[in-house]
Amino acid sequence: MSDPFPLFEEAGRPRSNAAEFTVSELSRAVKRTVEDGFGQVRVRGEISGFRGRHSSGHCYFSLKDVDASIDAVVWRGAFARLGVKPEEGLEVIATGRLTTFPRKSSYQIVVEQLEHAGLGALMKLLEERRRKLAAEGLFDEARKRPLPSLPGVIGVVTSPTGAVIRDILHRVSDRFPSRVIVWPVRVQGETSGAEVAAAVRGFAGDYGGPLPDVIIVARGGGSVEDLWGYNDEEVVRAVVASPIPVVSAVGHETDWTLIDYAADHRAPTPTGAAERVVPVRADCLSAVADRSRRLDVAMATYVHRRTADLRLLSRGLPAASALLQGPRQRLDLAGDRLSAALFRATAEARRRYLATATRLSPHLAARPVEAARERLSHTLRRLHRAVDHIVADRRLAAARTGGRLAPHLLTRRLDEARLELKRLTTRRDRAADALLGDASTRLAAAAKLLDAVSYRSVLSRGFALVWRANDEPVRSAAAVAKGEALEVQFADGRVSVVEASTSPRPAQSRVKRVSRSRKVDDRQGSLF
Repeated sequence: MSDPFPLFEEAGRPRSNAAEFTVSELSRAVKRTVEDGFGQVRVRGEISGFRGRHSSGHCYFSLKDVDASIDAVVWRGAFARLGVKPEEGLEVIATGRLTTFPRKSSYQIVVEQLEHAGLGALMKLLEERRRKLAAEGLFDEARKRPLPSLPGVIGVVTSPTGAVIRDILHRVSDRFPSRVIVWPVRVQGETSGAEVAAAVRGFAGDYGGPLPDVIIVARGGGSVEDLWGYNDEEVVRAVVASPIPVVSAVGHETDWTLIDYAADHRAPTPTGAAERVVPVRADCLSAVADRSRRLDVAMATYVHRRTADLRLLSRGLPAASALLQGPRQRLDLAGDRLSAALFRATAEARRRYLATATRLSPHLAARPVEAARERLSHTLRRLHRAVDHIVADRRLAAARTGGRLAPHLLTRRLDEARLELKRLTTRRDRAADALLGDASTRLAAAAKLLDAVSYRSVLSRGFALVWRANDEPVRSAAAVAKGEALEVQFADGRVSVVEASTSPRPAQSRVKRVSRSRKVDDRQGSLF
């Protein structure tokens, strides 16, 4: 029997007529409702919870205000097209579509475009970034370097088609012509900051061109959004790390960016940067001429003062003649002593020569030679006897064994004996030559010694010897009798003279030349 009351459950509760949904069906229904009702929205809020891009390339964060927050996601394909990249604490206007995430029963916005919420947000972000970089010491004045006085090469990072580069080139050409190298970059837009940072690093690296002495980062004026690329943290760090001094010339006088704090020098305008980097050529020439003139005056004054000092000092010096009096007197005394010393040295040499000459004679020099000849003859005789004995012994032995030896053996023995005889004869001749050579060498040495101590070498220098008629040398003037016949020997011969007087006269008149005598006997020892 069927239940008469189908609208009531067994427990007494009534059945509901509402449709039943599964969780998935309800989630999909809510997703369609949200997406149909909010297909495209613009939401203003502050980015919160941003930790950078996920490993998948997507970005996840929240947009919040004072009373609420909403999850946000930026897919990997849309991230590259964003005009403003998400940053923690940045107030933005996000354009996208609402959707739900069924797994967490939450809704979120899929961001397709980000914009800055306003100037106040940009300035807040700029101030926070400036404080962060300043806390790292990137803006310290102590790390900033002076600019070169006369740069040979100037690097310029700017747009190659704008008026900025023309102003810089014109100003550099007017003031001090230098080489300018332009690194073209975009001066505004999404990639502006990355290109400027790459250009600054490229000038300091190996880019294939000459290394600049200074770098100018220049751009014309514009809004905060237009200049935002020069507030990029990458640009600031590239300028700080550059080994080349950097001049910032971004915007006008009232425009300030973070690169102005990091650069070694800030110029109000690009034209002012060119004026700051290069001097005026005429001013340089004038300064050089002025310093040259001052140097000439200083040198003239210095020389004049030194000349005056020299004159004052020279007045205290004695006269030149007075300074030379003492040395002249010492020179005269030394000359007198030198003459006397020469005479004494000559007399001493003559005495030693005569003492030696008395002990030398030709037969003394010939005695070693005769002894050597005698020893050589004795040796030769002994050698001949020895050879004769050997030959006789060999002949006797050959005669004794001749009957027992075959003819060819006898012939071989005879050949051997001939070779031995020839060898002994060669040794005899060699020994004789050696003995004769040694004796000749000793004889030549004795002859050189005899010639060195001979009085004839003294006569060749202008001296003379006085002899008596019996070839006895005269050793003093007192030993000569009046009217005694003498002979004076020179280097080329003898002259006969007669003593004329014993009274004191000059040495030239004490002897009288009688006649030219014979030539001097060349034999050594003719004085004895």
